[in-house]
Amino acid sequence: MYTMQECCKLTGLSYDTLKYYCNEGLIPNLKRDSANNYRMFDDDDVNWIKSLMCLKKCEFSLKEIKKYIELCLQGESTIKERKSMLVNQRKEIENKISAL
Repeated sequence: MYTMQECCKLTGLSYDTLKYYCNEGLIPNLKRDSANNYRMFDDDDVNWIKSLMCLKKCEFSLKEIKKYIELCLQGESTIKERKSMLVNQRKEIENKISAL
């Protein structure tokens, strides 16, 4: 398990950004230590955060990221819809590149 500071080092996020992600519900099933109620992260959480960072780099809005997370939490039945979201975002980015 990792503390907020350790998770920041592993992901490259600032403390404030990670705290914001937590407060916005972007990290599901967030764990807390029983002694101090501090946020704690495991390897799955770190990988989840890195995936969020990829979506952010692909210019997904916060609303789109939340939708994507909702779909992920629903399971494999939403893979097609998630793929569609990614394909559409790729097209948007390719259009921006062409325009530039």
